[in-house]
Amino acid sequence: MSKAFIAAVIQDSIDCTGVAANQAASDLISAIVKELKKEGGFTLPSFGTFTVKKTKARKALNPRTGDPVKVKAGKTVRFKASPNLKKAV
Repeated sequence: MSKAFIAAVIQDSIDCTGVAANQAASDLISAIVKELKKEGGFTLPSFGTFTVKKTKARKALNPRTGDPVKVKAGKTVRFKASPNLKKAV
């Protein structure tokens, strides 16, 4: 799914211009990112839950050379599908 797909669905749903639908899609994505940063999670009922998880610093291997590389600690977003979504798919 892409931002263009979301904008097309919005445009078809409410019969607005492409520019307005694209802005609505951008605003939706920005709101989700803002909520993830602020609260550390975001739930869409009947769809699933997005959560922010911290990752530890670790050592990895460069796939091209095989040399060890240090990977810094960071954050990643995880998704858990709701039971309704699992049944639908």
